[in-house]
Amino acid sequence: MENTSYKIAVLSGDGIGPEVVNESIKVLNTVSKIYQITFDYTEASVGAKAIFETGNPLPDDTLEVCKNSDAVLFGAIGDPSFDNNPSAKVRPEQGLLALRSELGLYANIRPIKAYPTLSSISPLKAEVFEGTDMVIFRELVSGIYFGEKKISQDGTEASDLCVYKKHEIERIAHLAFQEALKRRKKVTLVDKANVLETSRLWRKTCQEIAAEYPDVEMDFLFVDNAAMQLILNPKRFDIILTENMFGDIISDEGSVIGGSIGLLPSASVGEKTAMFEPIHGSYPQAKGKKIANPMASILSAAMMLDYLGEKTAADHIVFSVEQAIANGVVSIDLNSKKYFSTGFIGDYICKSLEQDIEFFHQENVEIGKSTII
Repeated sequence: MENTSYKIAVLSGDGIGPEVVNESIKVLNTVSKIYQITFDYTEASVGAKAIFETGNPLPDDTLEVCKNSDAVLFGAIGDPSFDNNPSAKVRPEQGLLALRSELGLYANIRPIKAYPTLSSISPLKAEVFEGTDMVIFRELVSGIYFGEKKISQDGTEASDLCVYKKHEIERIAHLAFQEALKRRKKVTLVDKANVLETSRLWRKTCQEIAAEYPDVEMDFLFVDNAAMQLILNPKRFDIILTENMFGDIISDEGSVIGGSIGLLPSASVGEKTAMFEPIHGSYPQAKGKKIANPMASILSAAMMLDYLGEKTAADHIVFSVEQAIANGVVSIDLNSKKYFSTGFIGDYICKSLEQDIEFFHQENVEIGKSTII
């Protein structure tokens, strides 16, 4: 088998970031042995760690490493010394925003899935929770967060401009429709087209793009109704496509469905590269206590492999994580009475990868595509 090599920028960041990323690298190294894939890791500083070292939350050297890599594996950003200092002019989060902008990461992709054995910790009733399996596509570099901001001299009037260009909508819409083709073939556009002109442009543009994907069903929900439906009937969603601010809110709402944000990975995709990170923060209270849940970071690594074209290896990681959850090998956020350390969970998933030949899909075995017999 030909050995494939990838350059990976590793930005562990702050808080529990280094701990969970360490487990992801352990898993990737196990995958490397099984599938003959070589990962060339380059570590670089970002966030509070970078500020302490250089005064800059995104040093030029870090940005250069990211630009010269096939993908970026990211941990977390944030530190209490900045959170408790509202007057701080340089903040860790500025590093993440700058990284998204410099790398042109225009699409944030968040899968949200219900694991049956965790139904008791979801805030939703089991019959509502079960069967949830969706992916949220959030536009990441435009909209109201990036528009012109004004405040009057007397401080009594303020405005934030929301601007979208058609090509900014088209590029993320194509990603969403392409993903839908691999899943249940349904895209829901979340907007506020009854009020906002930008939403009307989103709807018109997405209707045009939908014509290019005749096998994909498309429907529309106003954002207020979508927020309700996420709680009332989350299993109705396959792909959610939406703009920046709505996506920020909707994806955070969706993140609590599974019972813990420690399970949720994400990808931020651009034209030339992509960054993969757990959606949880730096969680400084847990730093060094070996209680952080590494699964979101490990699943982010799986998303990275999928992006790099290593789908079989990616699916194998997902399967092994699901096996760990099903067998109760989880962290304190998922089971406060019986839980395992961050490192133990990573080791268990590595062992599962090495031993679980039942992972291989039966159809692959039948047609001789299985890489381990």
